[in-house]
Amino acid sequence: MIAVLAALALCALLAPPVIRLLGTRGFYVLALAPAAALIWVFLHWPEPGQPPRVETLTWVPVLNMDIVTRFDTLAAIMSVLILGVGSLVLCYCAHYFDDPRPRVQVFGGEMIAFAAAMLALVVSDNMLVLYVFWELTTVLSFMLVGFYAMRATSRRAATQALLVTTFGGLAMLVGIIMLGERTGTYLLSEIIANPPSSSVYIDCAVVLLLIGALSKSAIVPFHFWLPGAMAAPTPVSAYLHAAAMVKAGIYLIARLAPAFSTTPSWHISVVVLGMITMVIGGWRSLRELDLKLVLAFGTVSQLGFMAVLLGIGDANVAMAGLAMLVAHAMFKACLFMVVGIIDHATGTRDIRKLARLGQRLPGLMVIAAVAGASMAGLPFTIGFVGKETAFGSVWDTGAYLPWQSHTIDIVLLVGSVITFAYTCRFLWGAFGRKVRATPSPAVAKMHPPTPMFLAAPILLAIGGVVAGFASPWIGDVFEPYAETLPAYGHELEHLAMWHGFGLPVWFSIVVVVAGSLLFLITRRLRDLLFRYRPILNADRIYDATLRTADTLSLMLTRNTQRGSLPITQGVILSTAIIVPLAALAWGSRNRLEIAGFDTVSQLVIGVIMIAGALAATVMRNRLAGTLVVGLTGYGAGMLFALYGAPDLALTQFLVETLTLVIFVLVLRKLPAEPEPRHATGFRTLRALIGVAFGASLVVIGLFASAARTDQPLHVDIPEAAYKYGHGANAVNVLLVDIRAWDTLGEVSVLIVAATGVASMVFRNRRFGAVPRVADAARLQNNGNGNGNGDEDDLIPPDRTRWLLGSDFRDPRHRSMILEATTRLIFPTMVVLSIYFFFAGHNAPGGGFAGGLTMGLALVLRYLAGGRYELGEALPIEPGRILGAGLAISSLTAVTSMFLGAPALSSAVFEVTLPVLGDVKVVTALFFDLGIYLIVVGLVLDVLRSLGARLDVESTTFDNSPAPTSPTAGQVSR
Repeated sequence: MIAVLAALALCALLAPPVIRLLGTRGFYVLALAPAAALIWVFLHWPEPGQPPRVETLTWVPVLNMDIVTRFDTLAAIMSVLILGVGSLVLCYCAHYFDDPRPRVQVFGGEMIAFAAAMLALVVSDNMLVLYVFWELTTVLSFMLVGFYAMRATSRRAATQALLVTTFGGLAMLVGIIMLGERTGTYLLSEIIANPPSSSVYIDCAVVLLLIGALSKSAIVPFHFWLPGAMAAPTPVSAYLHAAAMVKAGIYLIARLAPAFSTTPSWHISVVVLGMITMVIGGWRSLRELDLKLVLAFGTVSQLGFMAVLLGIGDANVAMAGLAMLVAHAMFKACLFMVVGIIDHATGTRDIRKLARLGQRLPGLMVIAAVAGASMAGLPFTIGFVGKETAFGSVWDTGAYLPWQSHTIDIVLLVGSVITFAYTCRFLWGAFGRKVRATPSPAVAKMHPPTPMFLAAPILLAIGGVVAGFASPWIGDVFEPYAETLPAYGHELEHLAMWHGFGLPVWFSIVVVVAGSLLFLITRRLRDLLFRYRPILNADRIYDATLRTADTLSLMLTRNTQRGSLPITQGVILSTAIIVPLAALAWGSRNRLEIAGFDTVSQLVIGVIMIAGALAATVMRNRLAGTLVVGLTGYGAGMLFALYGAPDLALTQFLVETLTLVIFVLVLRKLPAEPEPRHATGFRTLRALIGVAFGASLVVIGLFASAARTDQPLHVDIPEAAYKYGHGANAVNVLLVDIRAWDTLGEVSVLIVAATGVASMVFRNRRFGAVPRVADAARLQNNGNGNGNGDEDDLIPPDRTRWLLGSDFRDPRHRSMILEATTRLIFPTMVVLSIYFFFAGHNAPGGGFAGGLTMGLALVLRYLAGGRYELGEALPIEPGRILGAGLAISSLTAVTSMFLGAPALSSAVFEVTLPVLGDVKVVTALFFDLGIYLIVVGLVLDVLRSLGARLDVESTTFDNSPAPTSPTAGQVSR
C-alpha cells in the first residue's frame, strides 16, 4: 500500500508535463494511475476471517508518527470509491476542459494528489499521520475549489471551505492528542479493539474528533461551506464533494462507531445533528434555481442520512449505511457530471433558462433519470436497497429505546420524502418542457456533447442499477465491517432487492406519493413558500462572524499598535511580564535556591554588563549606545566560556560582532544623536516596565532551575550525541540531528527575514548580477575615458593596490592599514570558517559558527574595499546561496530515510578513498553544509541591501547635478 501511495504521488508530479504534451486527452493517461491502484485494491481485497494487511514505515518514532497502513474492509470500500470514481472523473476532464492551459495542467496533478491523500487517509492507522493527510486534503481542496482564481466567488468559496474545515481539523488534532495520551497509543485499531472507559475526558476527546468529522462532511452547523464550494469546476464537485472529500468525515464516524457509539455525546453530535442536516439540506435544495446548488444541498442532506445510519452503531443499520455510501458516490457523481455537460453545452445551469432540453438530449435525460431514481430510492437501484434496509433496521434497532428509534425512522422518512421531491425538481428543472412550445434560447443554441463525454456518467448510472441487482454479493463484502458492531440480538440481515411486504415497503410508498405531492406544491406555491429568506442562515452567520472578528482585531490593533514603537514594545513586554508571573503565582512553588557567583571574574563580568545596560539608557549618541549594548552580549559570551560552553561562547561572540556591524551599517545613515523633538528623556512608566521585565526573567529563571526534581537532561546528552548522532560535540549534534527539524524551521525564518529586508531596500528588483570591479571600471571609462574598450588601460594604477574595489571609493573613506590588514586576514578567516565547519561535529564550531566566521570575513572585505570589493570577494547572488543551502538541508531528510535512518537524523556510510583510506561520513555534515550556506547568504544579503544598496542611493543623491535652468530643473524633478 505504501508503494501504491508513493506511485500516485509520483504520477501527480508527472501530470503537468503529460497534459502539456498530450493536451486534454492526457487526462486519459492520468486516469490510468488511480485505475492501476484500483486493480491493486481488488487483488489484495481483505479476506473474511483473516487479519487485515498492515504495513509500517518508520518516520518520526519519537513523536509516535510512524506511517502505519491498515487495509481492512472499510478501508477497501472507501478505496474503491476514491479510485474508481477518481478514474472516471479524470476521463470526464478530457472533454470538460477545452484547452490545456497551465492551470489545467496543474489541475490534473492536484486531482491525482488529492486521490493519493484521500487514499492515505482511509488506510492510515496512526491517528497523527491520518491528521496529516486529513489536512492535506483540505489544502488540495482549497486549491481545486479556487480553480477560477480571478473570480471573487471562487476565492471566497475556497477560503470559506479552508477556514471551516481547518477549524474542524484543529479541534480534531486536540482530540487525537487527548485520546492518544490517555490510551497510550495513537493506533486506531488498538483504540477501537480496547476502547477506554467513558469519562468526561474521553467524551471531550471524542467530541473534538467528531467536530473534525462533522466539518469535513458538512454536517450542521458546518453545512454551509459545501454549497459555496460549487464555484469549483464540475469535475471537482463530482469527485471531492460527492465521492471523496466529504466522505472523509463519514468514514471517520464509521471507523469510530464500534468503540464510541454508545456514549450520549456521540448520539447528540452524530445522530441528532445528522437528522437535522438531512431535513435542512433537503428543504434548502427545493428553493435553489441553480442545478448545481440543488445537488449541493441534496449532498448535504444525504451526508446527514449517512451520518445517522453509520453513527447509530447497529450492525444491520451499518449495512444500510454502507449501501447508501456506495450508492451516493455513484448517483451524485453521475448527476454532477450531467450538470457539467448541460453547462458545457448550453452555457447555463439556471433552471429558468432550460426548457425542452430533454427533447434535444434524450440520452442525457435517460442517464440523469436512472441516477435520479437511485437518489430518490426507486426500485432496481442500489439507492433503493440502502433506503429499504435503513427503514427496516432503524425501526427495530436495539441501540435506542423504541420511541427513540421510531422517532429517528420517521425523521428519515421525512428526509426521504424531501429527497424524492428535490430529485423530481432536478429532473424537471434540467429537462422539463416548462410550458414552452419551443426550446429556450440557451437550449436552442446548444451544441450536443460527444459520446465520450457521456461515457463516465453512463457507467456510473449503469453501475447504480447493476449494484442494486448485485446487492446480495455486495452485502457479503460489507459484512466483515458490520460484524465489528453489536447486532443487539438480531440476526445480521443480508442486503437484497426485496424482503417481502413490511414497514419498509409502506414507507417507500409514502415517500413516492408524498414526495410527488411536495414537488407539485413547491412548484406551484414557490413564490409564497420561498418569498422570504430564512431567519437563520449559516452562510450569513459565517459572514457576520468574520466581520465581528475583523472588527475586534481592528479595535485591538487600534489600541495596542498605534504606530508608536515605545507603545508597541510596552504592550509586548507587559504581556511577557504579567502572563508568566501570574502562572507562577498560581502554580506550586516548593523551594527556591539562589546560588551566588562562583568566581570573582564572574562578578566583574556581571558588573560590566550591568554598567553597559545602564549606560545604554542615558547615552544620546546612537553609536555609543549600540557599543555599550554590545558589552552585555560579549559579557554573556564570557560567562558561557567560564561555565564550560565554548560552542555557545563562540557563537555568541560571532553573532554579537555581526549584529554590531549591521547596526553600524544602518546608523551611518542616521544623525549621530536624536533631534531635540525626538528626545524622550526619563519616563517613569518605561523605566518601571524595563526593570520589571528584567526582574521577571530573573525570578522565572530562579524558580525554573529550582523546580528540577529529576536528573538533568544534559547528563545524558553527550552519550546520546555520540551514540545516535555520531558526534562528540553535543551542541552541534543537537542542532543538526536531535532537533534538526527545529533548526530547519529557524533557518527558513532567517531566509524569510533576509528576503524581507532585501525586498524593502531593493523595492523593484530583488535579484540581479553582483556588481564587480570590472563593471565599475567599464562604467567609469565609458563616462570619462576614451571608451576604446581596452581593459588594460581602463584604470592606470597610481599606487600599490591592496584591494581592487578600494580604487572606486572616496579617498576620504579609505584606510591603507585596514586594506592591507584585510588582504592578509581574509584568507585566514576563510580557512578558519572551513575548519569550524568540518570540525564542528566533534569540536567547537559547526555550520552556524563557520558561516558566521565567513560572514565576518565578508564584512571585513566590504568595510575595507566597498561594495565592488564585496562582489570580488563572493561574486554570487545571495538568493542563490540561500536557496542552495535550504535545498541541501531539506534533501538531507530524504537522504537519511534512504539510508535507513529517520528523517533529518544522522545516518553513517563509509567510503574508501585512494589516499585517505576508510572515511566515515555522517549525513549531518550535509545538513550542516546547508546551514553554512544559509548563514553566508544571509550575511551577504544584508551587506548588499543595508550596505551596498544604501551606498549606491547615497552616491546617486550626493552626485546628482543641480538644475542649470528652469527647463533642466523641471526635467530633473
